Amino acid sequence: MKNTSLILGCGDVGTALGRLLAAAGQRVVGVRRNPSALEGTGIEPLALDVTDAEALSAMPEADIVVYAASADRFEESAYQAAYPDGLKAVLGELEGRDRPPRHVFFVSSTGVYAQQDGETVDETSPTEPRGFSGQLMLAAERALLDSRLPGTVVRFSGIYGPGRDRLIRQVREGRVAPAVPSMYTNRIHRDDCAGVLAHLIERALTDQPLEALYLASDCEPVPLHDVTAWLARRLKIESTETMQSPLRRRSSKRCDNTRLCETGYRFRFPTFREGYAQVLAEADPAAPEKA
Repeated sequence: MKNTSLILGCGDVGTALGRLLAAAGQRVVGVRRNPSALEGTGIEPLALDVTDAEALSAMPEADIVVYAASADRFEESAYQAAYPDGLKAVLGELEGRDRPPRHVFFVSSTGVYAQQDGETVDETSPTEPRGFSGQLMLAAERALLDSRLPGTVVRFSGIYGPGRDRLIRQVREGRVAPAVPSMYTNRIHRDDCAGVLAHLIERALTDQPLEALYLASDCEPVPLHDVTAWLARRLKIESTETMQSPLRRRSSKRCDNTRLCETGYRFRFPTFREGYAQVLAEADPAAPEKA
């Protein structure tokens, strides 16, 4: 009998994950408000608003549940509804079932860390977010870890990949990040987000040990200046101005992915170089490859 994975909030990362799980022989159900985008993906679409507690009884039974919902706008009320409130409602529904899931995964963010002076952070580091987004994400993490259901939180750093090209567009405009002060950035390609989750799901389904928390970021925290300078060279862009936005939202830390790597996961894109090379090649297949 096929294992069933239920992906709540089946957007970009969820769809990439669903494709991997379906290709591995699982039944995959993807939940989103408008599931028409899931046609042809091998994922069964289910129209459902996860912030509507009364609608959650329509969720099918599943061996694995992945909560990957996102707020529809950057406002405290939207974050409250999407993260702690939505996840608590889902957990309440699942806990009351005769056949609860074997494992629940919550897609979180390294935004729960407040460190900003280049410190190295891992799963044991203090989490004292100052803004409402990090605080509400952390509240959702605690809801899962306090639940009776077996659960794992996965904190992703800055996700990039196809369609997530804001930094590339800024560099095309001739804007690069300043070299001083050095602001460390942490990234993970969308395909590695899906790969990490698929890897951890496989461990759950084969009764291999899982920690309650994993930090998922690629293998090279790097100054943002280095990323933008590399992109400028690849794009043959002469920088004409300094990017100011990173200075306004000062954040600089180095994410340590040792715990994740010790589970045996191997990154498809271990640094931003491999990842952005893939994004650029996909955007312009005729462009020559070079490191």
